[in-house]
Amino acid sequence: MAINNEADRLNYLETMGIQAWIPRVAEPEYTLTNSVADDCALSKDKDAETCISDSSDVNHLDWEALEATVSTCQACELHKTRTQTVFGVGNRQAKWMIIGEAPGADEDRQGEPFVGRAGQLLTAMLQALGLQREDVYIANILKCRPPNNRDPLAEEVIKCEAYLHRQVELIQPKIILAVGRVAAQNLLKIDTPVGKMRQRQYEYADTGIPVVITYHPAYLLRSPGEKRKAWVDLCFARDILQGSRP
Repeated sequence: MAINNEADRLNYLETMGIQAWIPRVAEPEYTLTNSVADDCALSKDKDAETCISDSSDVNHLDWEALEATVSTCQACELHKTRTQTVFGVGNRQAKWMIIGEAPGADEDRQGEPFVGRAGQLLTAMLQALGLQREDVYIANILKCRPPNNRDPLAEEVIKCEAYLHRQVELIQPKIILAVGRVAAQNLLKIDTPVGKMRQRQYEYADTGIPVVITYHPAYLLRSPGEKRKAWVDLCFARDILQGSRP
């Protein structure tokens, strides 16, 4: 949904810490590809064949079956401490897919990703681009909240990644925006810092779907001076989607 007037646009940009549209600075693009099998091989999981088999088991599921499978998943220890799983929300034919780290306390209670303060900022970031939450699809690397919001463990990510991969297959987004270090590094199977991944175009798992990296909204709440950089990243992703980058 487009922003109706200039006043609305400026209001959303002010929330982002931006006073007006800023020019995009061209930077070199890089592409990194990987396959589902490569994901397993590069992980620390000693049983890569099991990882691939699990992916195959999920790959035939439709939306309803996939969501039902996730809701009863006990593949890792997180099922013992969760209130409920957080499957994902939004337009299942979306051009934009937003992928974050893992549910927090608010998300664990409500069963929806990005519903706390960080979620409100994410909504404002999308609105600054002329998008509403219902225009995009939002999901996380993990479907269950880690205790005390700790970083996901490698084995937890491995157990959950087939679910996310199937969501991507079903949606077929035109672009993926990975927000934060954990999401970016696990999606791309690299350990590069977020600051060095910004303004570069990656590819998700040999699908041809471009991936753009930006800061997590929770980080932007702690470091509001970085909001301008996040806005540049959003414009970079928009330009790729619109085909205005070479």
